[in-house]
Amino acid sequence: MNIAFDRPVLLVALVLALLPWWRLPLRVGEHAWLEMWPPDGLSTGIDIGLRIAASLAIAALIAGLARPYIGAQTVEKIARGAHVVLTLDRSLSMDQTFAGRNPQGGEESKSETARRLLTEFIGERDHDLFGVVSFSTRPMAVVPLSDDRRAAQAAVAAAATRGLAFTNVAAGLFMSLSYFKDTRASASRAIVLISDGAAEIDFRSAEHLRARFAEYDVSLYWIFLRTAGSPGIFDAPDEPRNDNAKAMPERYLHRFFQSLSTPYKAYEAENPAALAEAISDIGRLERRPLVYEQRLPRRDLSGWVYAFAAVMLVLGVASKAAERELVV
Repeated sequence: MNIAFDRPVLLVALVLALLPWWRLPLRVGEHAWLEMWPPDGLSTGIDIGLRIAASLAIAALIAGLARPYIGAQTVEKIARGAHVVLTLDRSLSMDQTFAGRNPQGGEESKSETARRLLTEFIGERDHDLFGVVSFSTRPMAVVPLSDDRRAAQAAVAAAATRGLAFTNVAAGLFMSLSYFKDTRASASRAIVLISDGAAEIDFRSAEHLRARFAEYDVSLYWIFLRTAGSPGIFDAPDEPRNDNAKAMPERYLHRFFQSLSTPYKAYEAENPAALAEAISDIGRLERRPLVYEQRLPRRDLSGWVYAFAAVMLVLGVASKAAERELVV
């Protein structure tokens, strides 16, 4: 326990705690010669006890004036959770509803629905560390991995603003993976990719992503927000000539994720309820043991020290009040 004092110079006055062993503030009376009587153990014990209480009271008062405290410290704890990086698509199509039109009459866009559900998800995960990355043409590191849930929720809310036209999934994933570079390998790691589209990933980027996922041992979850009438990630093309990455980038991105040497699960959400179910399922899966550090703030001990001094003083006052003059 790291105990320190704001005004340690006052501790020099602790020498005053020896005063009760020189003299107690009790009444002195005249007594007959009692050497012939056997020792009175009870009286000796009371005398020593009162002197100890008086010394402790003085020492506690001086220590209180010196303002003792326990310094800020970091403790290691074990809970269930994960290090989660939320990777949010900010392409222009995310501003539309699941029906593929601009929101009307109180409707939510896909980005607004994701923001609402992810905010709840973050609030329910007591021991997770959250980071947030948003991407469209270029990725943006919004919030690093931390236990600051308010910052993560604010970052998710900010990602609900209007985006750009292009969906650069590879760049967003590269930045999300960089969050795990300096984190502890013992923690469960996960990237939650939320996107309503995809783009073709070139061979070089694909190989680099494959190496990074293997190096950092990161689980990947893709929640594909499917717009009504658009191809799904599990759909096969009607014509063989359309079975390629340019014509069906979502399908081929899904196949690429399946080829990674890392746990991967895909969800296809066509409405807010399906998105909520996907997020809930991820919450159930990412519940492995998690070692994390908690920062404890400085704690002032003056109140406890003064309370102890008060108890010792009450004993002294009670003993003084109990004095009686012996009339012979």
